[in-house]
Amino acid sequence: MNKKLIGVDLGGTTIKFAILTDTGEVQQKWSLRTNILDDGRHIVPDIVESINHHIDIYGMTKDQFIGIGMGTPGTVNFANGTVKGAFNLNWRESQPVQELIEEGTGLKFVVDNDANVAALGERWKGAGNNSTDVVFITLGTGVGGGVIANNQLVHGAVGAGGELGHMNVQPGGYLCTCGNHGCLERYASATGIVQLAQDFAEQYVGNSKLSAMINDGEEITSKIVFDLAKEDDYLAVKVAEKVGYYLGMASANVANILDPEFIVIGGGVSAAGDFLLDFVKNSFQEFAFPTVRESTKLKLAELGNDAGVIGAASLAKKFM
Repeated sequence: MNKKLIGVDLGGTTIKFAILTDTGEVQQKWSLRTNILDDGRHIVPDIVESINHHIDIYGMTKDQFIGIGMGTPGTVNFANGTVKGAFNLNWRESQPVQELIEEGTGLKFVVDNDANVAALGERWKGAGNNSTDVVFITLGTGVGGGVIANNQLVHGAVGAGGELGHMNVQPGGYLCTCGNHGCLERYASATGIVQLAQDFAEQYVGNSKLSAMINDGEEITSKIVFDLAKEDDYLAVKVAEKVGYYLGMASANVANILDPEFIVIGGGVSAAGDFLLDFVKNSFQEFAFPTVRESTKLKLAELGNDAGVIGAASLAKKFM
């Protein structure tokens, strides 16, 4: 009998779980709400209880499983399987996640950063085509990333490798939450796109539904910006072009250093689809090294919300 993998995608609102085959086919999925009360002390017991419960209700036994992989926010200590600084989980201090989950389930366990894990998912079963060299950029409230080079995740000296959202694309630009100015996150995240739109609207005097909405104090989202751009609203198109410009520049910088086969763009903002990707590709062509223009392909992510659990499960393949 082929053994199974368990993937866990731990988020500040929801914990997603999946049971997969060792070839990455999802067989069961479920989720539960993340209980961050009491400094997040309920999270790990909830994960243990949920895994044990679902193994039981699916009529399975522990010896059918290779292990558990998990993606989490925060800073991961890979040597001892601890997590700290995950502020949306109320995990300020170090949490012995690996020790507690292995003790509670009787299964081997491995953990990594959530953006890295999503990169592994897209690489394994999504747009990365199981390539040895893939970069994943995820566009949401912030901008995250994961870098896979020569089949290995790039963690760096202290685990901060792949922080693509904090690449500088506009020296002296918008102040970022990290304390620097001009980070990609401030221009290509959902919140950054709204700020760009508001700033563009202040300088624009022509006809534009987007401009009128902003001037009337209506709530604007990145989705609204791209929907209006697709309708050829002049100001919205200019904002979309600028977002694509920064993303393309950042992608070219990454590609010039790493020469990946694929750069995969995912996250909520990527729902703008090929409309956004075309702007990114134009900018990429402008900034990329000539060889890299041909060798690196820009693609949209394919797995959606499943990237995290699939990538997390792939971590546990090391126990095979």
